[in-house]
Amino acid sequence: MINVVHLQTHLPSSGNAAYRLHRALNQHGVQSTMLTLSSEVSWDKNVETLGLKNEIIATINSKFHSAQSKKTVPEYGLFSYPIIGNNISQHNLIQDADVIYFHWTLAGFLSIKNMRQLAKLGKPIIVFMHDVWYITGGCHYNFTCNNYQIDCSNCQVFTEKNKNSLSKKGFQKKKDFYSNFNNLSFAAPSSWLTNMAKESALTKNKPVYHIPNIIDHKVFKPINKLQAREILNLNTEETIISFGAASPNSPYKGWNYLKDALNILASKVDSKKVSVLLFGSDYDQRVVDAVPFKVNFLGYMKDDRATSLVYNAADVFVAPSMADNLPTTVMESLCCGTPVAGFNIGGIPDMIHHKKNGYLAEYKNSTDLAEGILYCLQNNIQGYAPPLFDTLPIINSHKELHKELLSTNSLT
Repeated sequence: MINVVHLQTHLPSSGNAAYRLHRALNQHGVQSTMLTLSSEVSWDKNVETLGLKNEIIATINSKFHSAQSKKTVPEYGLFSYPIIGNNISQHNLIQDADVIYFHWTLAGFLSIKNMRQLAKLGKPIIVFMHDVWYITGGCHYNFTCNNYQIDCSNCQVFTEKNKNSLSKKGFQKKKDFYSNFNNLSFAAPSSWLTNMAKESALTKNKPVYHIPNIIDHKVFKPINKLQAREILNLNTEETIISFGAASPNSPYKGWNYLKDALNILASKVDSKKVSVLLFGSDYDQRVVDAVPFKVNFLGYMKDDRATSLVYNAADVFVAPSMADNLPTTVMESLCCGTPVAGFNIGGIPDMIHHKKNGYLAEYKNSTDLAEGILYCLQNNIQGYAPPLFDTLPIINSHKELHKELLSTNSLT
């Protein structure tokens, strides 16, 4: 049996993609473990954390990160240049593993130096990308910037006087790392990020694979809509539009475009018969005041089953993302039978088949987004997950990749 270890800064992470893959591999004949900096998944004996000392190191790293952030432009989102991390190369889970997965390993978990220490072990490493950080100088989403294809100089994330302060340096550190090791392969869950990795100056000469994220179809599935609403104490007679984001004000999530779309929609429907259901964030009075419909805040969902209820309760889910890889919320909603209206950006077109299981609106076009919401409602569009996201083919892709990499590794 092949042993794999997944490296992820925290569990549960946003979207839980790494953890879902770990669980599915264990269920399909692969010995999978996870090593994290911190975890709230106490029930899984195959998950280990590094402990308090290492969390203190992460706290120190966060202070450096805060200093870096003062030089960045907020609307371009997060930029990460890891300063310090943890040498985990001698950890028992690493030593026992045949294959190592890098997932989201920042925020004081691993630095580039620590990644090199792991690569020196000679084991196959799969860099599973959940955003663009591994193929850029440090931004997590590039928006419309293509400098990652050259050297990430003149970075848009930084203020004018700091244009080349860290982006080009971060790019060069990754270039030196990647070019010195032949045991690195890269995987992405969306066609969009896969193609970007093949175009990046950092990874265009590296093996790049497209393998979608795992979704738990046993949890995220259609149930009776009225029952879901009754459980959540929602009006069974209203048309419900839902939106979910850990932070509605994130530069990635497109709240302002959704707000404008809802105001456009209000002129076309009976606003007394429509409500907006928000989850994944704290109550925000500014959001309530900006929406022309009744607003229900459900806050943070405690588990996947509660989240599934929310999707099932809605008539349409909206994903106005400005930048996103393969947003879990879109796939979860579709699996629950609820259509999704979202912008034609990133990995969203992998999931939404236009006017079949949802609506792909023109990027940054609130009017078209409003039309998409209305189209889903008026045409009784039903959500469904494309076959690309069936569990068994995804697991088989990972298994085949393991065998390929281990076979190649044994010949070198």
